[in-house]
Amino acid sequence: MAMMSDSGASRLRRQLESGSFEARLYVKQLSQQSDGDRDLQEHRQRIQALAEETAQNLKRNVYQNYRQFIETAREISYLESEMYQLSHLLTEQKSSLETIPLTLLPAGAAAAAAAAAGGEEGGGAAGGRDHPHQHHQHLRGQAGLFPAPGGGPRDGAGPGEDGKQRTLTTLLEKVEGCRHLLEKPGQYLVYNGDLVEYEADHMAQLQRVHGFLMNDCLLVATWLPQRRGMYRYNALYPLDGLAVVNVKDNPPMKDMFKLLMFPESRIFQAENAKIKREWLEVLEETKRALGEKKRREQEEAAAPRGVPPAAAAKAGNPFEEEEDEEEDEPAAPEAEEEKVDLSMEWIQELPEDLDVCIAQRDFEGAVDLLDKLNRYLEDKPSPPPVKELRAKVDERVRQLTDVLVFELSPGRSLRGGPKATRRAVSQLIRLGQGTRACELFLRNRAAAVHTAIRQLRIEGATLLYIHKLCHVFFTSLLETAREFETDFAGTDSGCYSAFVVWARSAMGMFVDAFSKQVFDSKESLSTAAECVKVAKEHCQQLGDIGLDLTFIIHALLVKDIQGALHSYKEIIIEATKHRNSEEMWRRMNLMTPEALGKLKEEMRACGVGSFEQYTGDDCWVNLSYTVVAFTKQTMGFLEEALRLYFPELHMVLLESLVEIILVAVQHVDYSLRCEQDPEKKAFIRQNASFLYETVLPVVEKRFEEGVGKPAKQLQDLRSAARLLRVNPESTTSVV
Repeated sequence: MAMMSDSGASRLRRQLESGSFEARLYVKQLSQQSDGDRDLQEHRQRIQALAEETAQNLKRNVYQNYRQFIETAREISYLESEMYQLSHLLTEQKSSLETIPLTLLPAGAAAAAAAAAGGEEGGGAAGGRDHPHQHHQHLRGQAGLFPAPGGGPRDGAGPGEDGKQRTLTTLLEKVEGCRHLLEKPGQYLVYNGDLVEYEADHMAQLQRVHGFLMNDCLLVATWLPQRRGMYRYNALYPLDGLAVVNVKDNPPMKDMFKLLMFPESRIFQAENAKIKREWLEVLEETKRALGEKKRREQEEAAAPRGVPPAAAAKAGNPFEEEEDEEEDEPAAPEAEEEKVDLSMEWIQELPEDLDVCIAQRDFEGAVDLLDKLNRYLEDKPSPPPVKELRAKVDERVRQLTDVLVFELSPGRSLRGGPKATRRAVSQLIRLGQGTRACELFLRNRAAAVHTAIRQLRIEGATLLYIHKLCHVFFTSLLETAREFETDFAGTDSGCYSAFVVWARSAMGMFVDAFSKQVFDSKESLSTAAECVKVAKEHCQQLGDIGLDLTFIIHALLVKDIQGALHSYKEIIIEATKHRNSEEMWRRMNLMTPEALGKLKEEMRACGVGSFEQYTGDDCWVNLSYTVVAFTKQTMGFLEEALRLYFPELHMVLLESLVEIILVAVQHVDYSLRCEQDPEKKAFIRQNASFLYETVLPVVEKRFEEGVGKPAKQLQDLRSAARLLRVNPESTTSVV
């Protein structure tokens, strides 16, 4: 069986592997040849086993190929590293030879250099191939041809712009993934060296890196241990957004400095104190040179093109010599007037002190320094040194503003309430950005309110959830209003308008959550009325600080309350029509005195004080069950609707009451006309009298008490002896 199975599997494999295999035709033939479901199941299992075997073979082959690929890639990596080093060496030799005039070399050296150049250009002549080692050693012996291996080239010490560019290109061939970032014309390498990066909080060593300082940016690359002399791109920082801070030695942590790039910072350790000092000096020099270059470019861009201003003045003034003689004398006093003393130590160290304050999150100290500088320079001229200082300080102000804006961003932690934002808001206001501070403060508080509402746990009981929702929202709103009044007391009054707009937006957020829980879940009218009452009570607490948002909550809830009143009205009308369809016009028998006493209490609660006259002997009531149920339901609807009432709902409530009452009086009127039995007709008249003379006056009085003014529509209903003529189309569905 095993042999047959193996042979069958081999035959099946060959059949599936054949080039002319067609799946559809194969399945068709298999279906025709099989005896039944069992054969197809067995064949399916064989194909499944063959698929699993094939998958295992594929995995095994892939694994073997992967191992070979890794070994090959490792060999290629070693070879690539050697090729990069060889290319770098050849490029350095060629660059050095090109920068030294041949006439300055001795005869032997000139001949060797010419031979090397000729061999390189000619594709490798015999003289360049015979003794390459001797030739390389000879070139290395020439002083100044190669940069020192420790620190790299310094700005101004290189062989010229072309040589700087070639040096940058050669060194960056060692860094993977950065060539596309360094394609700016005029960019060159200033300094480079090995560093060790440390973690900022716990000062734990992170990794070895190599820094490449260009004339406009700093490139940080990490070591590749498996590839000698090669690096991988890590980060690129523009110099105009980079601050350098010296880190004091604290053994065993020494020879360190910090780079600040908003919103992050990195700490590096140099090999020794000398190299650390070189890094600090060259970074400051390069930043200063970049700032001077940008300033000159801005001045050139601002100046009119064509003839320089001085030349234009000379060309257009025929009396130049006379005016020059007259103006030479007062020129000195003007120069003396424009001088501003910037030699004080605190002014010289101001940019660095601002960097330290920003890095240490001492925002108050930074703004104090800025205020001190502004007071000192107030009413003083602005010669170039002052403008240069202003440019440096403005850059720090921008960085400080960015940090403060980040502190107020909604992405930051929202814990701590509105007071947690006071520090950043107050410093932004001191920087003259009160409007921006107001916008960021309100945006932060909106995110906090939204988060608090989302985190509120939805309880099973709607009223309990609404109590929690109102407490969370209105407490946050009250705290925000008080903090806003504290922070922006002395600012432009336009900020208060922004707060009112924000409060309305926040109220909309609250009403969305409120309506979703109360009205969308189809709660009863009594529950909805209680929830709205709770919301109004909390909203009135804002009056303690002079903020009345009751009209806003009314305007936002009016549509939902209208929908609730309409839905409950339809429920009452349907229930009344259903009872009318089963009306037999019989007296109620409550069976027990307790039940009769309970009904009397309910009627008294509804405002029907004269219900005693409609009770008979024992437990009988001389009214129909339909009329009594209608009375209780209508008065209940009126009470709950009055709890929800505000002026925008006046007509909705009145029209709903009229519709409900018309259903009952239409039925009584129709029954009175159609009934032939004298006893039943007298009983119907008694029920009609109860509706017209007792229930409707109570409804009218209670409506006037709740609203504050009478309703003419209800008076018209009561004053008519026959409220509505019978409409056969409307009564056929009732009777």
